[in-house]
Amino acid sequence: MRAPDPLIGRDLLNGQFQIIRKIGTGGMGAVYEASQPSMNSKVAVKILHAKLANRKDLVSRFHREAAAMSHLTHPNTVKVLLYGEEEKDGLLYIVMEYLEGKNLNQTVRADGPLPPERALPMLIQACLALQEAHEKGIVHRDLKPENIFLCTQGGIKDFVKVLDFGLAKVTEREMRPGSIILTQEGMVFGTPEFMSPEQAQGKTLDARSDIYSLAVILYEVLTGKLPFDAKSPMEFIQLHVQKEPIPLSQRVPGKTFPPELDAAMAKALRKEKEDRQESAAEFAADLQRSLDVLQGRTPAPSAPPAPHLQRVSGAPAPNAGLDTATPDPPARKLSMTFLVLAFVLGAGLAAAIAVLALRR
Repeated sequence: MRAPDPLIGRDLLNGQFQIIRKIGTGGMGAVYEASQPSMNSKVAVKILHAKLANRKDLVSRFHREAAAMSHLTHPNTVKVLLYGEEEKDGLLYIVMEYLEGKNLNQTVRADGPLPPERALPMLIQACLALQEAHEKGIVHRDLKPENIFLCTQGGIKDFVKVLDFGLAKVTEREMRPGSIILTQEGMVFGTPEFMSPEQAQGKTLDARSDIYSLAVILYEVLTGKLPFDAKSPMEFIQLHVQKEPIPLSQRVPGKTFPPELDAAMAKALRKEKEDRQESAAEFAADLQRSLDVLQGRTPAPSAPPAPHLQRVSGAPAPNAGLDTATPDPPARKLSMTFLVLAFVLGAGLAAAIAVLALRR
């Protein structure tokens, strides 16, 4: 029998918050539901595992996630209310808005592949949330269905909240003074099924890597399948780098999509980032045109490519760490986060030297 969680019932910040129950857990910490008596409301509190509190690198990741998320104000990004460290025992916490609903992975598991009329508005919202992050020099780097949460807000169903900037790459101007640089060139963090080719190779990332990941998410939401047939995480990584994806309308026998959507997805899944949409906003516009066609509206003409967003480059990429925990659904067979040191020879992935699985 497991020992009771010592954090249940604990007060934070001199009684401002009281932890009620654990919502879920990740490789580095856990997320709890907590009450806020003064506001008669609930919040979510992310707490770093106590056993990791003496790891300066992980503590720095935790702070960096909080700092990255606190700069984001888009309504489709989960809102960080405050973050810090308890003076009496060094407990590290992030207080966020409390969300009720399901993540996109849970939704597809329950409902099956979603019709594009429902799926496209979700991904458009996610694009717009990421656009703000990219404009602030933040690349998410771990987009997957588990990190896109669906709730009802203001009476609007399927309202999207993008979660878990725990692996976010943040520019130097967004970093706290004294933050430890955690990621070196050639180190890869993310989830193999949804990695961009450049991420799988440990290359410098920008907004277009997140666009690739969003396209893989949408592909799975629409078809129930990924763009490649693979039997292992390492094979997913190799295929992202080496093989062209199966075209969307060829993935499931008897299921086709508007040519506009096929074209938008094919562009977002190009191997070379220079060949993809330039921004999340441009990808959102392509998806909106596809939705207009599906709903019988005349789509707006394609806009010229957006100017390049500020590229996130220069210093080695920091890694902000803690996985956002979600209620534990049946585990995705290959949905885990891997740390891979990858070397690329010629056109392909020659060897993967280290693999560290972080339990989702």
